[in-house]
This record gives sequence, structure tokens and C-alpha cells, in this order.
Amino acid sequence: MRKIQMVDLKAQYEKMAGEIDNAVLDVVRSTQYINGPEVKKFQQELESYLGIKHVIPCANGTDALQVAMMALELKPGDEVITTSFTFVATVEVIALLGLTPVLVDVDPLTFNMDPEAFRKAITPKTKAVVPVHLFGQCVEMERILKIAEDHGLYVIEDNAQAIGADYRFSDGTTKKAGAMSIIGCTSFFPSKNLGCYGDGGALFTDDDRLAQKMRVVVNHGMEVRYYHDSIGVNSRLDSIQAAILRIKLRRLDQFAEARRAAADYYDRAFANNPKLLTPKRASFSTHVFHQYTLITQNIDRFGLQDYLQSKEIPAMVYYPVAMHMQKAYTDPRYKEGDFPVTEALCKSVISLPMHTELDDEQLKYITSSVLEYVNR
Repeated sequence: MRKIQMVDLKAQYEKMAGEIDNAVLDVVRSTQYINGPEVKKFQQELESYLGIKHVIPCANGTDALQVAMMALELKPGDEVITTSFTFVATVEVIALLGLTPVLVDVDPLTFNMDPEAFRKAITPKTKAVVPVHLFGQCVEMERILKIAEDHGLYVIEDNAQAIGADYRFSDGTTKKAGAMSIIGCTSFFPSKNLGCYGDGGALFTDDDRLAQKMRVVVNHGMEVRYYHDSIGVNSRLDSIQAAILRIKLRRLDQFAEARRAAADYYDRAFANNPKLLTPKRASFSTHVFHQYTLITQNIDRFGLQDYLQSKEIPAMVYYPVAMHMQKAYTDPRYKEGDFPVTEALCKSVISLPMHTELDDEQLKYITSSVLEYVNR
């Protein structure tokens, strides 16, 4: 049996090695390392895949969130609503720009923003909301978008973990995750479903004016070379990463199917076990399983993690500390107990290996090992 990895990037690379090696060498030979033809081609191909007018590549997913808020001209003191159960980047950027993070709780089964909690958190200072499509499936965007529209708020989708997922609206139409709001943001960190071999990110929008503003922001605030009409940042996707992403984008739906097959295996193995709650798949969204996250009940979650480690099975906790309990984001408005769902999840979730190269032998070993601990 192959060594089990949380994300097996080596095995995935080996299936595409020839294509990737040639693509990288082509960029090296071209010497067009920044904003070369591969970046433009990737941008166009991702626009086509997402069904969106504009993709603006950038250096990473955190920058994407920052650029979005800069382009929307949010000002210090403006409130931006997001969840307390998320990776730090979502809140980090809000604070970095001098905006005010407003945190809300999540749905206990999907782990995504509770639309009613969002609605209740709106104040006259609220200017935007950042729903996070966590672990691979969409937030209940139809409700989020309606609430935001009713209150005149911008919606910025944090789509770092769900690229390729489809959202089904009540009228039967579908849209891709990240392509439903004024701006969508994503990360191409290597472990993502669509990951490069370094850092990378992108923004998505159908708004021509915003697209142009974001292109200026990512390029030092420069539209004409050496003329800076606005404050910007240096945030670019390099040509080598774009060349790699072009190859992987062609396989993104195939990757999602492989992840869903692994999730199906896990679901069957843990079905009806009173100590393990498998991930809920929302009726309105497909799930691309960036993570496969269990809720443990009446067992020692870290004991399980240690037991799996002793059997050379990695397992991770995403996330052990809620945003409102992090030292860097201490806020007198929030205290322990204010977000009961988030806090319960932080004490009970555990994520098992999830990637495109899991085989039945590995899955059988992982699931039997989990059950050995849980049922002893």
C-alpha cells in the first residue's frame, strides 16, 4: 500500500508529469515569467469554465480578498460580516484594511454561514458580507444574495475551498461557486482542488468597471506604465503557475469525481455510527470535498487523531480555535459562548485524508482504523 498522505500531490503529479514538465520548460524557454501568454490563456479558460466575464489572476487567495475590498472602496470603520468558523485569511484581510469584522455563527451540518445569523448581524455600518464556501460546498447563496440585496450590501464570495462546485437556485438555474456575486475570490495553494506548485489566486466578476479596477489594483495601482492614479499592490500569478493550472483545470471535474468517490466510501463506512456524523451534502449545492470532515460525538477527538497517527494515517483539525477566540482578533463584542455552533465544531471536528489519488486499499485501511478506535 502506498503511504497515505493528507493530500497526495506527488501521486497526482506523476499522472500528469509529462504534460507539466513540458509546460514548465516551455515557459522557461520563453523567458516570459510574469504576465506571459500562459497567464492570459489560463484567465480565458477559467472564465469559460466558470461562465464569468472576467478573471483577474493574482498572487494568492488572501490577496484576492484584499484586492476585492480595495476595489469596492470599503473604508475604515465599515463593517464586513463573515463567519467565525473559517481560515484566518477571511478575517485577517478585513482587519488589515482597518475595516470592522463582524462574525456570525454557522449551520451545524454544512459548516457554512447561517443566513439568518447574517441577517441579524446587519447594522447601518454594514457594507459587505463574505460568505465562505467551506470544505467544498456552497453557502445557501440564494438567501444570502437576497438579504444582501435588500440591505444594499456587497457580496464577496470566499471560494478558496469550493472551486468547481455548482449551486442550484430555486428556479432550476445553476452557477459555479464564486460566480454568483459582485466578486468571487479563490486560492490556488497547492493543496486546493485546483492547486498550483506555489502560491496563486484569482478574482472573478461580471462587472466590467470592477474588473478594470482590480486589474489596476493588482499592478501597483498602475494602468499606464509608471503612472499611478490609485493605490495598489503587487500581486501577480506567474507564468509557470498559470501553465500548471491550465493542465489541471482540464481535469478539475474529474478531480471532483474522484474526491466524491472517496467521500462516498467514507460515508458508507461510517453510516449510522452514533459517534461519527458524516458531512451533510446540501440539496442546493454539489460538494467537491476539499476536506472530508467528521463531527465526533462522545469520543476523544485528539485521541483519535493520535491513534491514526500511530498507524501512519494523517488527520487534521480544521479548525481548533474559532476566530472570535483567537488572540489576534480579541474583541470586547464577543466572548466564549456567543457562537455555540462554531465553538462546538471546533471541539469536535476532524478531517480525514482527501485527495484525488485515494484508492480502495487506502480507504479500507483508513476507515477500519477509525472504527477500531471509535468502537473499542
